[in-house]
Amino acid sequence: MKHLVLIGGGHSHAIALREFAKSPVPGIHITLISDVLQTPYSGMLPGYLAGFYTFEEAHIDLRPLANLAEAEFYCDRAIGLDLQQNQVLCTHHPPVPFDILSIDIGSTPATLNVPGAATYGIPAKPVPKLLEFWQQFREEVMQSPQQFRSVAIVGGGAGGVELTLSIQAHLNKILEQKYHKNIEYHLFHRSSHILSSHSRYAAQTLTRIMQDRGIHLHLNQTVSRLEKLPSERLKLDCKSGLQIECEQVFWVTQASAPDWLSASGLSTDDRGFIQVNDHLQSISHSTVFASGDIATLLNNPRPKAGVFAVRQGKPLFENLCRSLQDKPLISYHPQQQFLTLIGTGTGKAVASRGKFGLGPFRLIWTWKDWIDRRFMDQFNP
Repeated sequence: MKHLVLIGGGHSHAIALREFAKSPVPGIHITLISDVLQTPYSGMLPGYLAGFYTFEEAHIDLRPLANLAEAEFYCDRAIGLDLQQNQVLCTHHPPVPFDILSIDIGSTPATLNVPGAATYGIPAKPVPKLLEFWQQFREEVMQSPQQFRSVAIVGGGAGGVELTLSIQAHLNKILEQKYHKNIEYHLFHRSSHILSSHSRYAAQTLTRIMQDRGIHLHLNQTVSRLEKLPSERLKLDCKSGLQIECEQVFWVTQASAPDWLSASGLSTDDRGFIQVNDHLQSISHSTVFASGDIATLLNNPRPKAGVFAVRQGKPLFENLCRSLQDKPLISYHPQQQFLTLIGTGTGKAVASRGKFGLGPFRLIWTWKDWIDRRFMDQFNP
């Protein structure tokens, strides 16, 4: 009996567990370690924030999925690895031994270089923490709609733009028309235009949409400090000298990895992500695999995007099975370009792929909704 341990309930691991349920492999015992019972699907998260989906529709319940795969489930947080003894160190459980280990724990926004960001900012990941703060803020707005508030979003990539549009659309839905202007939205981005890694069409179109909806864009601005004032408001300082006061700051910047990965002895890149080969296998430890945001493909580096985690699910499953059975591994080759569908929070979406863009159209959102619901249907027991 060989022991396969999966750390994290990300998209790749959810797909791998589904494959193990469909095609059981004799002679192995599977353990899933995750600090959440229900893992969010990134494709539906903006729609959930905008009010289009329920919590259950936008989350994968790991418990029945683990049961179907006949996997043992530890609801716990991994905090380290002992790679000499092949053990996973957890917060509450004794060390968990493994023959093969796979890691899919996502990433968090980098805040270390900005004083006060880790203390007062609301990171976009891990998602459960984001949703906790979001629900609290939503309740406060509903209870006192007449109170003036200011919200800041740091990061003008697809995640930051879609988060801004989604929360504004949702709050506008639940507030009376006369209270819409009681909430200001400020988006900070260090580049000269938002969506720097997407098509010019998408960047220009969403810039126009945000301006039309009264969202303040602060471009070429690098946030250098975040502090709490005696009034309990938060103050953002930028390197340019710009200062903005607000009630909430959502942090959606470049991704980073937890320190315990590099401390364990795994080969990592300069941001702490696990370096893997074309087999999704650690380049330093052949018994360790990684996928999703937490992995960096050494030969084919790609942006940290959910589309790659989804595509890695089946190749990861195949190589975990092959590694457990001492068979040759297969190679995973990510696509050069990928389609991004960015929702506006109003039932429309903009499509971006390479240099091309389209929208915003309601049909694109309908298409995106169909894609996301079909993906989630795979995990319905």
